Amino acid sequence: MRRLKNYIGGRWVESRAEDGRPILNPATAETLAWVPFSTPEEVDAAVEAAAASFPEWREVPAVERVQPLFRLKRLMEEHLDELAGLIVDEHGKTLKEALGELRRAIENIEVACGIPILMQGYFSEDIARGIDEYMIRQPVGVAAIITPFNFPAMIPMWFMPYAVACGNTVVIKPSERTPMTMQRIMGLIEEAGFPPGVVNLVNGAGEVATALIDHPRVASVSFVGSTPVARKVYARAAAAGKRVQAQGGAKNPLIILPDAEPELTVRIVTDSVYGNAGQRCLAASLVITVGEAREKFLPLLADAATSRKVGYGKDEGVEMGPVISAESKARIESLIQKGVEEGAKLLVDGRGAKIPGYEKGFFLRPTILDGVPEGGLIFNTEIFGPVMGVMHAKDVDEAIRIANRLSYGNMACIFTSSGAAAREFRHKVEAGNIGINIGVAAPMAFFPFSGWKQSFFGDLHAQNRHAIEFFTQTKVVVERWFPEWTREF
Repeated sequence: MRRLKNYIGGRWVESRAEDGRPILNPATAETLAWVPFSTPEEVDAAVEAAAASFPEWREVPAVERVQPLFRLKRLMEEHLDELAGLIVDEHGKTLKEALGELRRAIENIEVACGIPILMQGYFSEDIARGIDEYMIRQPVGVAAIITPFNFPAMIPMWFMPYAVACGNTVVIKPSERTPMTMQRIMGLIEEAGFPPGVVNLVNGAGEVATALIDHPRVASVSFVGSTPVARKVYARAAAAGKRVQAQGGAKNPLIILPDAEPELTVRIVTDSVYGNAGQRCLAASLVITVGEAREKFLPLLADAATSRKVGYGKDEGVEMGPVISAESKARIESLIQKGVEEGAKLLVDGRGAKIPGYEKGFFLRPTILDGVPEGGLIFNTEIFGPVMGVMHAKDVDEAIRIANRLSYGNMACIFTSSGAAAREFRHKVEAGNIGINIGVAAPMAFFPFSGWKQSFFGDLHAQNRHAIEFFTQTKVVVERWFPEWTREF
């Protein structure tokens, strides 16, 4: 069985760890490779390699630091189909979804290549007579990047390109569930010509993440995962004086008004709920119909869910793949049953799915729970699977009140033809990413990936200027020079 390696100090290193886990294709349950859970000594070696390369890397001019990123962008485009195939096999998403993820990853590399401008400071002349003051940005040091299973290519690129472009060095720990994609991208990073130690990769599970967070040479921690873990990561790293950006979970509400355009709304909402099998932090998981929209849209949503083609992501016409594991499937099915016990009506039941030719796969079909009670388990829980919870409100104000009661604040969307209703929603709803007739309000790389409430812990988010500010520290200089003729020799 292929055993994945770490990449430390510019070399591929076989882990000495005996503990680890097999990586399964979730569509077939076939074993693809084995990922080791690296030892504390190997984590230390990766951080020390990054720390050792930092003093020299930070002195490289910004225009030169971005040259390997330019080459990495080209290499990822050249290997786009190969990388997409890896994502489909180890994660389960469709080929179209995998290609879309990679485009978003490359987009962040492109934006980070603008670091000579993005990292600029500012200057004020004559703040007092003969005295100037200016602010410059300098890198913070070694950055730890801990990423989840659901976007194995894109989420590391929310952080890594900006960190290295700003002059930092990094250690990446990919998810132990989907480490193969980043393993291959690390090969492209090596080919792109980054100096040894600038970008390192260490495989492992929670113990490796904790070792990175606790390492005294790590200056910043970027994390994406569930809210309970994100909260712990933030508290632990912040208590040690580190910079932290910790993205948590979500329960994203979509409000549908009676005046929404039916065909496009149903297609967009369905794609939002069931895309990536619901395993994304911007998946719509709670649909709130307003007034007459209930009778108008609920049958259409049920038809769209029932007709969605489920299967292996590389097969023609497949619109939704499996969930990541047998454990995840069992957990989602259990939550569906809890929803029924709470009083929700099972409008579409996706449990017990059997896909011909892939009987061992971890498949669920799209599910709809109608009449989810406010404040219950399903209302408050991030299911992270292909389950649409439906609620009903008499007007926009009630719908916004329901949305704002959620403890999460990652995304909220509205579907309407009314500009006034859309503006009211945009102004009042408590979420960091807002969609108006958009089902997945994923910011482009030149905007920050916002998140509010229990969906984010920290101050500065991923991507663009927030990333630049996170991976740099400001230095203010107050300067006076005496004219030569005033000096006495």
